[in-house]
Amino acid sequence: MSLTHLNARGEAHMVDVADKSESRREASASGRIHMQPDTLALLLEGGLPKGDVLATARIAGIQAAKRTHELIPLCHSLALSRVAVDFSVEADKGYVEVTASCRLTGRSGVEMEALTAVSVACLTLYDMCKAVDKTMEIGGIHLESKRGGRSGDYSRETVVQETLAAASVPIVTSEGDAGQVSLRSRGGGTDTGIRVKCLAELQERLGVGELSVPFDTLPSADVAGIKLALKAMDARFAGLEEGRVLCAVNQVMAGDSTPVTEDDEVAFFPPVTGG
Repeated sequence: MSLTHLNARGEAHMVDVADKSESRREASASGRIHMQPDTLALLLEGGLPKGDVLATARIAGIQAAKRTHELIPLCHSLALSRVAVDFSVEADKGYVEVTASCRLTGRSGVEMEALTAVSVACLTLYDMCKAVDKTMEIGGIHLESKRGGRSGDYSRETVVQETLAAASVPIVTSEGDAGQVSLRSRGGGTDTGIRVKCLAELQERLGVGELSVPFDTLPSADVAGIKLALKAMDARFAGLEEGRVLCAVNQVMAGDSTPVTEDDEVAFFPPVTGG
């Protein structure tokens, strides 16, 4: 697989799409902004100083999608036929989830437009709320799906489900084989904690299949906290930061800022190619 934005000399250039046939292209993306409970309450009540937060962020996201080519140097200027930005306020989990979808009939895909819409909508939410909460954190921005074009269709959810279903993960016991870390195993007794799985090639590279991490040992109640706790247990888990390792919490794609609770199941696995 080669990078289309690099020419034969390795120089960045804009891809010539003139020879491509026009087709219907669609893409959707999502991301989250975490904030304090009081901030979420003010957002829902319309009590923030700058007014209607979600309406402003929606317009910002739509405008950003239309102007993506002005922000990302090698993107084409596209005549989008549809841009939609939506929000889901998850008050009990402390975040607003932002989703964006873009569509056109043309010669270039709209993945970057959807991702840009989510990014700018999240930034606008931060700007609208920062007067009362400067601790907000934006994360988990990713492509959900795409349709059309030479590379075919892609669904992040399908890729994750297929990866988890295809993986056969043995339990690592405290008397594990040589080369495996000796961590508390997940068994059928009263053992509680967050179940962590390392799947596919990652399992082979780290020498770890499945283990349980006590919730009270996490420095923070999110995926980043799990990584820190694992690295504190064994230096081999530093490999979770090497290259591009994906994560799912209860079989839903997650990022470092995704919150976790006791008894969740967290899986780390390498990216699946061919999507």
